[in-house]
Amino acid sequence: MMERSQILDAMSELKLYGMKAAYDERVSNAAKRQHVPQQVIADLVCAEISEKQARSVRYQMTIARMPLARDIEDFRFDATPVNETLIRGRGRGEFLDHRRNVVLVGGIGTGKTHLATALGRSGIWTGKRGRFFNVVDLVNRLEAD
Repeated sequence: MMERSQILDAMSELKLYGMKAAYDERVSNAAKRQHVPQQVIADLVCAEISEKQARSVRYQMTIARMPLARDIEDFRFDATPVNETLIRGRGRGEFLDHRRNVVLVGGIGTGKTHLATALGRSGIWTGKRGRFFNVVDLVNRLEAD
């Protein structure tokens, strides 16, 4: 039978970081509650899935290069002419499923960056990928290609 340290080393070698982090707690709880082995394995697999999803979201947030960590809930719609119903609908990501774009146009201080970041973050949390560009950087990049 494998010792605890060998099991944890094997989990590291297999890059099962979620299982490794949850191992002691799940095994301890299983012993106290007299769980069957299948339940312990199921708990560890669920911990691994959660860890992989969280790692994927962190990675996608880094790749997206969002300038701010903003969410739609933080936006003050009452202080702007922005259509709250429309933006909240876009926040569900339906436009991505239909391969549509969202273009935000307005003067300085109207919330374009906040809303773009919030929509991007919302998409990433639902498993989509994104990338933030401001117009100047995007035009420069397109001209360079």
